[in-house]
Amino acid sequence: MSYFTNKHHKIYYEERGEGDPLLMIAGLASDSQSWLPVIVPLSKRFRLITIDNRGTGRSDSDNNDLTIDDLAGDVAALINHLGIEKVNILGHSMGGMIAMSFAVNYPELVDNLILVATTVKAGSRNIMLFNSWLEMLDNGMKKESWFKNIYYWLFTPSFFNDEQLVEQAVKMSLNYRFIQSDESFKNQIQTIVRFDFVESVAKLNARTLIMRGENDILFNKECTDDLSSVTNSHTVIIPDAAHSVHMDNPAAFIKEVTDFLSDEL
Repeated sequence: MSYFTNKHHKIYYEERGEGDPLLMIAGLASDSQSWLPVIVPLSKRFRLITIDNRGTGRSDSDNNDLTIDDLAGDVAALINHLGIEKVNILGHSMGGMIAMSFAVNYPELVDNLILVATTVKAGSRNIMLFNSWLEMLDNGMKKESWFKNIYYWLFTPSFFNDEQLVEQAVKMSLNYRFIQSDESFKNQIQTIVRFDFVESVAKLNARTLIMRGENDILFNKECTDDLSSVTNSHTVIIPDAAHSVHMDNPAAFIKEVTDFLSDEL
């Protein structure tokens, strides 16, 4: 287990493998363990670094009034802590927002950028949806039902064909040792709602891969269209995948990441 400190905040991270550094940033309510389906294959090719964002996993839960820029600052502090000159950055969903902020605020630390299932600004529909998740918590919805409601927006319809798999996923979420607190989840939602990168997206200069699942209904094509204007970017659509691309179709995810980064070697 490894930790570093940034501005009095204790942040957890993990490292695996050797090669060119690839730092992966998870999304809402997720931490470093959310990458498990792809960690082993990617660590055979890269020096893989994963981080628990503040308010998730084993990192400090102090995340009141947290901003995406704050979380990007934690990533920069980790890179400096590790003594890495430049790193490939991959962010999923909210992690993609963090990755974009990082790429603009710390361009000297960025080699290549990979943005997965993310957006430059949460639209009205998504904000209503996120707020409904908060209302469900406040109204005392059973956590089993609450997790299932969120799964509807994360996974492909085929995921729900196996009831045993769904129940297994719910059980794992409920029993996870480092489960996120309701308060930290609410704080992360507000962090996403406040994020507005519409004017800053033109400042992204790193070579960029934009990835989304063909069945993503959370951040759909309309949500990701603004990213297509990124200079020196390439977009791929992953088949048989919804919002959680790396969980729905890990093989395709790994191939696209590896191919994109290998082009530079």
